[in-house]
Amino acid sequence: MHLSTHNWMRAEPLETTLRRIKQFGYESIEISGEPAQYETKETRRLLKEHGIRCWGAVTLMLGERNLAAADQGQRERSVQYVKDVLTMVSELDGEIITLVPATVGKVVPDGTEADEWRWVVDATRECFAHAKKVGVRVAVEPLNRFETYLFNRGEQALALADAVSPECGVCLDAYHIHMEEFDVEEAIRKAGKRLFDFHIADNNRFAAGLGTIDWKKIVGILKDIGYDGALTNEFVAPVDRTPANRYPDMVERNPVDISPEQLKFIQDHGSSLLTEKFYTDQMRITAETILPLIK
Repeated sequence: MHLSTHNWMRAEPLETTLRRIKQFGYESIEISGEPAQYETKETRRLLKEHGIRCWGAVTLMLGERNLAAADQGQRERSVQYVKDVLTMVSELDGEIITLVPATVGKVVPDGTEADEWRWVVDATRECFAHAKKVGVRVAVEPLNRFETYLFNRGEQALALADAVSPECGVCLDAYHIHMEEFDVEEAIRKAGKRLFDFHIADNNRFAAGLGTIDWKKIVGILKDIGYDGALTNEFVAPVDRTPANRYPDMVERNPVDISPEQLKFIQDHGSSLLTEKFYTDQMRITAETILPLIK
């Protein structure tokens, strides 16, 4: 196992992120799933310069991106988006994409259970075929019920993976599974060898170590099933707008160059644009919590 991180949680140049995470012992990055933002040649240069490898990417299912949409044209555009992310990861020598099938924040279905299952299976199969072509693995990720109605538990993600291919896997996120699973340990063990990726944030979605999750136990279970991938940092710190705020300087007050869609994506997660100091501290705390457990 090794320590990785996402970078979609704060709008900043990739070089800034790489410089920060290197000092805390991160080995890789799951790059934000926005291929238009990353020129491959320059991104490869930056990764090499800072000694950080690309583990993969996560699909940012915002706006109209939805593999379970009723509208065929919308599904086709969403499939093309996932293919573009897969191509980007391949060109960066990455290994995996974490696939969230439906729009994050969408909690109302487009059709019947049977219709949506057919749509999402067919669309994911097409994405998977491209993944095989470019040599990248696909891991279906369930989210909590407040972010999507479609896949909330590991067994649901496994059902989609099974419908696609025995070579399709799943990604579990410690924050989501501590909300949704009947038994967290059972969910991890059931994923077994099909667990391709594991995301980490504490039960309150702050950095690992700032909540109630027993990280020693979680890492022990992962070791027990033979998991050898990344533990990818994905804290999304909730913003406190009351006098009880423990982190009054966490929100960035200066103008930041970020698209309205990405800003909405962050805000829809209950967070906001974070200051460099707060963001750095969260990265450090995660590393200090996790690295002693996996080395």
